[in-house]
Amino acid sequence: MTHFLNRRHFLSSSLGCLGSLAMASFTQPLRAQENDEYQALVLLFQFGGVDCHDVVIPYGVGEYNEYANIRSELMSAYGSDRARSSLLQLASSGASAGFALPPELSGIKALFDEGTAALVGNVGPLVEPTNRDSFSAGGVALPPRLFSHNDQQSLWQSSSPEGASVGWGGLFSDLLIGQGISTLSDFSALTTARDRLFVTGYETAPYTASAGGLNLDLLDVVNAQTDGNLSAVYQMLRAQGESAAHILTRDFAGTTVNAFDANIEYSSILGEAPDLGVAFQADPVGTQLERVAKIIASRQEFGVNRQIFLVGAYGYDTHSAQPTSLPNLHSRLDAGVSAFSESMKNMGIFNRVTLATASDFGRTLADNGDGTDHGWGGHQFVVGGAVNGGSLYGDIPPPSFEHGQDAGRGRLIPTIAVDQYAASLGRWLGLDDSSLAQALPNLNNFSSNPLANLLL
Repeated sequence: MTHFLNRRHFLSSSLGCLGSLAMASFTQPLRAQENDEYQALVLLFQFGGVDCHDVVIPYGVGEYNEYANIRSELMSAYGSDRARSSLLQLASSGASAGFALPPELSGIKALFDEGTAALVGNVGPLVEPTNRDSFSAGGVALPPRLFSHNDQQSLWQSSSPEGASVGWGGLFSDLLIGQGISTLSDFSALTTARDRLFVTGYETAPYTASAGGLNLDLLDVVNAQTDGNLSAVYQMLRAQGESAAHILTRDFAGTTVNAFDANIEYSSILGEAPDLGVAFQADPVGTQLERVAKIIASRQEFGVNRQIFLVGAYGYDTHSAQPTSLPNLHSRLDAGVSAFSESMKNMGIFNRVTLATASDFGRTLADNGDGTDHGWGGHQFVVGGAVNGGSLYGDIPPPSFEHGQDAGRGRLIPTIAVDQYAASLGRWLGLDDSSLAQALPNLNNFSSNPLANLLL
């Protein structure tokens, strides 16, 4: 693989925010092929840092009481919503015994009970295995800029802090193409979020799968150059791509024309997407997941056998007003994941689509009176028909301070690295160990494979 920012990557990235344009005045033949080997990975990134201690709650009487005592101010503000009797107890045997979900996650709990959702405990960026002793002594390599939103979002998506240009989802796409499992397409990697790093590769340029409408910058170009005549812009750029003297002019014009063509195709295909047979909530998470479901429903028309998606859920920076805001965010997540899962079942491809959650970081076990502060490790869900679910993978440390994985105030030092989490998803997509090591630079620092049985 060529590991530099090539001209195609630069041009494609600069044009990636065009969105989907409905331009009926142009036509382009649609690609269609029967595909029995289709698989899709959806990373649902919860931006802001989810309070992992409010996602998985101790259920044993003694542990719950200790937890409630540490978070006494938050628990008082939550009221009955976090009373032990309101919690959704997980399986009474196995590693998940002794834990519960908040009542807002009833749909995910149902998926867990049916064996199509799993819980992965204490995941986060790591360079090498780390615990409280090595962290305190400074004898271990640490991820850069811990507890910083932008940097940890980037580390989760790319193994590098803010400023990274490619993410492991995009690299997975590149490598799947290199292994001959997938083919390079405008629709191999897509984002419905405000962000695109995760699905950007060296060769893979993510498509921004918007609900519709022109990007403002493109509107400015159109209005300035042609008084709104979009067709004239298209024809002008096509001519420039064929006849301009300078290679960069030809490349820019050609890449822009390709982006227009991709938008035409996207709009045409999505306009004919079949009925999903399920109602999604009209909130930001539900709307994005519905769009992803429609794209997957139209997979034959898009003509790809692997797709990787980034979905963005925002608002999880709950330093304050957490008892008011976080339950609502949980409810949106639960409704969106539940409807998405139901739509995949309706299509008969639930076993070929895996949704995994991620977030900047977890948060402190200690509350600040009205919320929680930046942490490190957190707990994630993996959902899909191929998931060996109904189980907890990894460990969830006790609801106390100064245990072996406490970085202070109940900030969890991860026991599963993002690289290990990502590798389990990449293996399911078909990547071999050599490819995974290229995409995930810290993977070989971890000898164990705690997620070996996560996906069937």
